[in-house]
Amino acid sequence: MARRISKSSLVTPSARSGSRLQREAAGRIRELLVQRESPAGTHLPEIELSRELGISRTPVRAALALLAEERLLEFRPGRGFFLRRQLRESDRDPRAGADEAAERLSVAIARDRLRGTLDDEMSEADLMRRYGVTRAVLIRVLRQLAEAGMVERKRGHGWSFLPALSDAHGLRDSYHFRAIIEPAALLEPGFRPDPEWLRSIRARHEQLLAPGKDRFSAVRFFEMNAEFHEGLARASGNMFLHKAVVQQNRIRRFVNYDWTYGPGRVEVSVREHLAILDAIETGSLEWAAALLRRHIQTAGDIDQLP
Repeated sequence: MARRISKSSLVTPSARSGSRLQREAAGRIRELLVQRESPAGTHLPEIELSRELGISRTPVRAALALLAEERLLEFRPGRGFFLRRQLRESDRDPRAGADEAAERLSVAIARDRLRGTLDDEMSEADLMRRYGVTRAVLIRVLRQLAEAGMVERKRGHGWSFLPALSDAHGLRDSYHFRAIIEPAALLEPGFRPDPEWLRSIRARHEQLLAPGKDRFSAVRFFEMNAEFHEGLARASGNMFLHKAVVQQNRIRRFVNYDWTYGPGRVEVSVREHLAILDAIETGSLEWAAALLRRHIQTAGDIDQLP
């Protein structure tokens, strides 16, 4: 008989180092708690975090144990993990600086590519000098772009950009493709959105509309927007539809980090998302699919304006 391991046994000195995936998950959970200004006593359900982070419950549980060792969380037997106190900016993951440097570099490269000031081919040394970054940060971003099909390594030490969303043709094709597959995901026979995910994503959208909030951040808005579209595709139960949307978001992440439309467009997009959620929650999937198609087509028309 397999030995059952209790959650409390995970909060041990052996958890302090953790695997790379566990440490990354702990950092992402910490970042979410800071961004959402979660109050002391907030319950952190493993299954909800697992869905939100896109990883299994095992590394999520270990990540929560790591945060409990740092005394940011409290484990209550039979109930799970709870936030000890509201986290502040100073509680952000110490590794967040590297994340911010990578985000800044992504924005800079996106801006320069879209403006036509960055050549199709470049060396790592030239990019490091141009943007004033370390090789570690540069390689991290280039690998992300390679995974998204945006760049490829040349023979030797150079890199080259591939045709993607940096031209009008690629951008138009991307929106046409998304307008076909994303509404189809809502009409799949196995479409079953998780109620907890629906509540979580709705609350985060509504928070952006709350008066008095500093609502606009291009990077944060894009990440929530990407999660919305990927979450709907994942709920279809069709792994190929889900993978296609994830791939599109990887490409869009690079382009849309250089957001130029401001808070007004963010508010319109958020309200369109909420209308889609309303239709889904009332079981009107045909209407939800129509709203999603119109939402994608409208965004495409705006992005392609001269």
